[in-house]
Amino acid sequence: MPTLTQHRVYIPTNARASHYLLAEIIPNDDFYKSFSDINCCYEDIAKELFTCCDEYELHNVHVLANDKLPVVRFNHESYQLETDKQMLFFYNPSYHEAHNIYYTPDTASKKIRLLFLATGDDLRANSAQFHNKVQKVLNNLQKQLFLNQPPFKLRDHQHLTYDLFAKEKGNKESYGYKFRSLYPRYESRQCHIPSNHAEMTYATFAIPVSRAIKTQFQSLIHNNDYTQFYDFFADVFKGACQSNKLTHGALVANGTTPIVRNSKIDINDGNAELQKLSFDVESNKPQIKCIYQATKLVETLHFVIVATEQNKHPVGYGRFMNQVEKTIRVLCDEFPINKQRQDLSVRFFQHISYLL
Repeated sequence: MPTLTQHRVYIPTNARASHYLLAEIIPNDDFYKSFSDINCCYEDIAKELFTCCDEYELHNVHVLANDKLPVVRFNHESYQLETDKQMLFFYNPSYHEAHNIYYTPDTASKKIRLLFLATGDDLRANSAQFHNKVQKVLNNLQKQLFLNQPPFKLRDHQHLTYDLFAKEKGNKESYGYKFRSLYPRYESRQCHIPSNHAEMTYATFAIPVSRAIKTQFQSLIHNNDYTQFYDFFADVFKGACQSNKLTHGALVANGTTPIVRNSKIDINDGNAELQKLSFDVESNKPQIKCIYQATKLVETLHFVIVATEQNKHPVGYGRFMNQVEKTIRVLCDEFPINKQRQDLSVRFFQHISYLL
């Protein structure tokens, strides 16, 4: 029983699940020439896609041909917002449905992305079925419109978001998760994934830089130089990770949003909105990154903790998430955070990607 318990993490029952699939294709030079014009190309793709999605009961699907990275978040109201680099989708899977297309008129997009948002209840329980439906839709598109094109790269994203301080607010009910890896979980449900695939598992959390925190650490700020301020947070974070046997992570404090990638596929990179963090998850060598802008005090400190092969267990990632929670609590104990009033949202991510 103790062995099973350490591989189970107890999450508040009001946790929110998210699930979406992103299919991405880089058309070759001849692709756009096969249509009367570029705008017609996008409209034809959308027409074929949405017709097929209706057949397989996929009710929230979007075509993106604007070379912007889609970001998906839960919200009780539905919004689609564009920035220079991102396409933000806010929705509630319980009741929001939409079929939309986004493109820059008369412009050939470098990548065509198809975003499939899961709808309904029990998203984790139905995730394999949802993935299966998306595979069938994409196979149909390849036969109808993308016959002589490169294969789709399909990315499956599952998130579970919860407040670490739920118990302190009186929410005592919880559910024990083992967090099995996606590949064996899908295979056991007759959803077949190629053996040549990549997986990433990680957790994120953020700490707002409140007035109380600024006041407590004002001695570390000198003439608008926040180096010592950020270094203190980084040192506490590194120490907490080390004590809990976590080797891969990052603190991002430059005003951007972190995105996590496998170093075999992507390198560290960044722009005005996004900070790409690449990790070698097969290496046991510590990879703790600290990225900040010394002359700028950010509103929020973003943290990432990445699971490596040594954190992967046949039972699942429950033990890893227990280690993550201990690390976060050690970090939070250093700062003036009111656990009865302030939420600390932890997101557990499971990604799997492959060529279809």
